[in-house]
Amino acid sequence: MAYGFTTAAYVVAAVLFIQSLGGLSGQESAKRAVWYGIVGMALAVVATLMGPGAGNWAVSLVMIAIGGAGGWVVAQRVQMTEMPQLVAAMHSLVGLAAVFIGYNGHIEMVRVAGLHDDPAALAALSGFAATVAHKTAAEIAVLKIEVFLGVFIGAVTFTGSVIAYGKLAGKVDGKANKLPGGHMLNAGAALISLILLVLYFQGAGTWALLLMTLAAFFIGYHLIMGIGGADMPVVVSMLNSYSGWAAAAIGFSLSNDLLIVVGALVGSSGAILSYIMCKAMNRSFISVILGGFGGTTGPAMEITGEQIAIDADGVAAALNEADSVVIVPGYGMAVAQAQQSVSELTRKLRAKGKNVRFAIHPVAGRLPGHMNVLLAEAKVPYDIVLEMDEINDDFPETDVVIVIGSNDIVNPAAQEDPNSPIAGMPVLEVWKAKQVFVSKRGQGTGYSGIENPLFYKENTRMFYGDAKKSIDQLLPMIE
Repeated sequence: MAYGFTTAAYVVAAVLFIQSLGGLSGQESAKRAVWYGIVGMALAVVATLMGPGAGNWAVSLVMIAIGGAGGWVVAQRVQMTEMPQLVAAMHSLVGLAAVFIGYNGHIEMVRVAGLHDDPAALAALSGFAATVAHKTAAEIAVLKIEVFLGVFIGAVTFTGSVIAYGKLAGKVDGKANKLPGGHMLNAGAALISLILLVLYFQGAGTWALLLMTLAAFFIGYHLIMGIGGADMPVVVSMLNSYSGWAAAAIGFSLSNDLLIVVGALVGSSGAILSYIMCKAMNRSFISVILGGFGGTTGPAMEITGEQIAIDADGVAAALNEADSVVIVPGYGMAVAQAQQSVSELTRKLRAKGKNVRFAIHPVAGRLPGHMNVLLAEAKVPYDIVLEMDEINDDFPETDVVIVIGSNDIVNPAAQEDPNSPIAGMPVLEVWKAKQVFVSKRGQGTGYSGIENPLFYKENTRMFYGDAKKSIDQLLPMIE
């Protein structure tokens, strides 16, 4: 009875998770999709607690209460600007959980192996240990591989996500930093892990698992340390995929069908998103994870001219005269929490009959979909938020472009300078508009450290200052 209920509940939960992923593809269906995920997860937890082999209800409920309370506190305190590092932190917890579960599986296998001469003790086993006790030698061999892979992927995900969190939060240097030996160190650690897998499969004890875990921790650390800040959106997506595959591997170890399904969904969707983002940057996935930005063959093109500043009066005058306006949001808008002010500016301009649209680059911000979420939160109409491919051809007919805190995604060096670190990357061609206003705090190069010739072009003016304060200055001037 309990097994039948758990199986049915898992099927329903899996369908809800799939519906959730599907709904997240559109802004209008995203809220409903989130609720699908919430209900699916609640059902999965209840079914697991009521399923075969479940026990220690008191401990389970206490852990759920502690985790739920912690999640509630974090959700209340984290700002939208901190979502990228929060996601990276969540990935690290998934990886660490996979490591712990893998070690628990190893401990149970060792325990069962020690009871083979005691039939009464074997018969008294329950839960995962009882499942292990009924496995054949071939099944135990497969279980060893599943445990090993689960721990390996989980360990790489854990340290990699911790470093990604540190870079996104500004606690770790965002530049690409590798130890002497570079990629050979990663390759050596991976080779050692493979050798340890063979030894563990052939009967090596806990020492092989421990050594592999240390090697995997190093791979995760060194791999992400060697990737520059400009590639962090892809890294977050990649770690999301890793966490999914770690969960799937542990699902095989625990014979938990739902964990396998959910892990596969997360792993595959993260991999697909990483591919889409790499394509949007005209980069191969391998080049991102093995080098990051900076693989050029010569010096970058010299930039001439100067950045010309403009005040709020000048920007407002141009907006009042314009018929078409495109707004390009970036991480600077998120940091300044200017989305509400931008939304109000949009409302006022549209009320005057102006054609106002938003241009979203696939890697804008530091998290996939970061700008879309901010604009949706500010009640910006969905139909005027366009992707790069939908709006790039319209810039030559656009009167005014306002760039808010973006750098790489509007950088003409991607097309004009073959030695630029972002050479070949598709960008929003804002410089083709009649006038471009860049809202920026100062004259720095931004998170990636790449200079932008856009700021020096004749039709560009720099609107310096905090994005929210700058946009707020414009609001009363829009007639």
